Amino acid sequence: MSIASQALDAIAGVVGPRWVRGDQASRETYASDGLSTLHALPGAVVLPGSRDELLRVVRILAHHGVPFVARGAGTGLSGGAVANADAVVLGLTRLTRILDLDPENRRAVVEPGVINTRLSKAAAPYGLHYAPDPSSQTACTVGGNVAENAGGPHCLKYGVTTQHVLALEVVLPSGDVVELGSPGGEPWGPDLVGVFVGSEGTFGIATRITVRLTPLPTAVRTLLADFDSLRAAGEAVSAIIASGIVPAALEMMDGTCVRVVEASIYRAGYPTDAAAVLLVEVDGRDETAVADLAEAAAAHLRRAGARSVRSAREAAERERLWQGRKKTFGALGRLSPDLVVQDAVVPRSALPDVLEAISAIAARYGVTVGNVFHAGDGNLHPNITFDRRDADQRHRVQRAAAEMMQVCIAAGGTITGEHGVGIDKLRYMADLFDPSTLGAMRAVRRVFDPAERANPGKVIPVRSCREWSGSFGHRADASVVPAVTAEPAS
Repeated sequence: MSIASQALDAIAGVVGPRWVRGDQASRETYASDGLSTLHALPGAVVLPGSRDELLRVVRILAHHGVPFVARGAGTGLSGGAVANADAVVLGLTRLTRILDLDPENRRAVVEPGVINTRLSKAAAPYGLHYAPDPSSQTACTVGGNVAENAGGPHCLKYGVTTQHVLALEVVLPSGDVVELGSPGGEPWGPDLVGVFVGSEGTFGIATRITVRLTPLPTAVRTLLADFDSLRAAGEAVSAIIASGIVPAALEMMDGTCVRVVEASIYRAGYPTDAAAVLLVEVDGRDETAVADLAEAAAAHLRRAGARSVRSAREAAERERLWQGRKKTFGALGRLSPDLVVQDAVVPRSALPDVLEAISAIAARYGVTVGNVFHAGDGNLHPNITFDRRDADQRHRVQRAAAEMMQVCIAAGGTITGEHGVGIDKLRYMADLFDPSTLGAMRAVRRVFDPAERANPGKVIPVRSCREWSGSFGHRADASVVPAVTAEPAS
């Protein structure tokens, strides 16, 4: 470890020696996040047990000039929660209190380690829920959602995390504490909450998060439509949105994903001979209006070429359909030991062409791709399965993934919808933004963190994780972008 022993001794005096981990096994536990192809051992892991302990730890790190990476549940998919040997991982999973639940004003105040679904369960007796629903919502934390501006299937109607965060208490890398936003949701001055949400841990750590709670819908209809081609399914997505219908969720799974789910414990009753399926959900407070919307959506699906449209009226059937969708990433583990999940956004009208281009790239490189994604948002998730122990496979997967991202950029899209830039997508930032824009982004970061010690080496491409003086008109070095070229963990 390259962390000064004086710093770690001082931190142990705050949190207790049990919660400072420097042994090899403990550091291995935090060497990857959901992007399992990236492996980097942190210098140490610290697990504060309270807000006050966290503040004191951050101040000790500031005094010693030690970089840090705040980490929630580690479910992120861009390498954003990993740290190098000269940095400390600050695990926030012990900060799990729901500090206030105010049903009258439809808001809650939580610590960053609160699991997403736990908040919704706590609000449910009041007819409320926390609307953002990432597929990892049973494990991911609200603090991590804030860092990544997490989305989810139902964000088509309800919006991503930033639409649901009212105020933040933030500890800056200097150890100073600032308040952003207001509990009423009306910011005083610039929208600093909007700036902070999605900053991927590079601005500081949210210690208290005030979120908006949303009334639970009393009427829900979920449709399952299956298609003979990806193109037809993509065209159906545009047809529904163009009609003026805004579903609560509009998700697509291709045939590869359908078949792997149906062969797993998560099987949901999807037709295994389909080239693609769409899950379309409409909801509201009026049963008749929701039924009419579902009927109209079904008509558009049939006109677009759906072979069949099935309506799940029972809650158990609806939950089974959604379980299949949300557990697809886990089910894909049946195909290979490793998985790279891409995360790009394209205009909805471009979906058919982009999906066909992705299939052609997969065929050219001889890799298996399963598409499961938020079609209503145009938020694509091509999943490439492979074995990283095979150097040839790693090379082909890297080339295929890069070409897929370039197709999305060329279609007028962007490189991330919800998984973040982290380390994985640094290589594409210069393809999307010019040097002046990247320089402006870095300048904003340095307002919050002048020394750039919070989550170093992430989001903004520079020459080295340890040197922040490079120009922005080039791709990041391979040392900053290990991605699928990283060697397997020993």
